[in-house]
Amino acid sequence: MLKKIKDSIKGKDRLFKRRSSQWPAVRKDFISLNPYCAACGKAENLEVHHIIPYHEAPELELDPDNLISLCDQPGPDNCHLNVGHLGDFHQKNPNVRADAHRILASISKDK
Repeated sequence: MLKKIKDSIKGKDRLFKRRSSQWPAVRKDFISLNPYCAACGKAENLEVHHIIPYHEAPELELDPDNLISLCDQPGPDNCHLNVGHLGDFHQKNPNVRADAHRILASISKDK
């Protein structure tokens, strides 16, 4: 419960809105189809990010067109925070797909 409260303060979780009972299965399926961070290509600590936040549009919670895989790495390379939320969990990035694609392309180019 303490984690839920901390996540709620960060804007990552809502205490009073219930997720669909289908969410765990949709999340698992989405990660199996999208097993890499869309921004950096890492396969560890993936988070399924809602492009339009769940609290704004609960009806899009299970819509795969509203989801993107982003890593939730500890430290400064956290794509979920930096790309998905523009560095602040209270923010949203409506251009998250384009930004993730641009970042991944620049990383691939540098290798």
